[in-house]
Amino acid sequence: LDRFLMHVRIGYPDEAAERAILSLNRREALESDQSTKAACPRVSQQHIFDARNELLNMHMAEPLESYLLQLVLAPRKPERNGDDLARWVQFGASPRASISLDRCSRAHAWLDGRDFVTPDDIQSVAPDVMRHRILLGYEAEADGITPDHLIETLISRIAVP
Repeated sequence: LDRFLMHVRIGYPDEAAERAILSLNRREALESDQSTKAACPRVSQQHIFDARNELLNMHMAEPLESYLLQLVLAPRKPERNGDDLARWVQFGASPRASISLDRCSRAHAWLDGRDFVTPDDIQSVAPDVMRHRILLGYEAEADGITPDHLIETLISRIAVP
């Protein structure tokens, strides 16, 4: 499971590194041939559709779905979870965050070989799903608060069923 939980942040390369990336990419594209492509396993479209259907039909207990929704809804009315959150959040996440958190939580469970979602699945993917969907205000930036810190605060304050 730990191999799925790693999150790496990488800054932008400088111009020389970017040039090297372009050159390497062109060279690899030119050197690839049919034998290299044949060695890559192919996944059928039906296999992808079947996997998607498994995810969508995966069991998520109703209290767990409510927990997922509370994580997404909390930044929309941050004052309900603390005065500090009310100062930090300018705009909460849209309904697309709920959809993405649901799907990614299910995918996380599926990749772990389970046919049900746990709170750990939701909490593991929440930062990646929500970080770019919440807009922090000036006070948060002044206090050095990051979206990840906000999301971890939400996870710690919202009770797991």
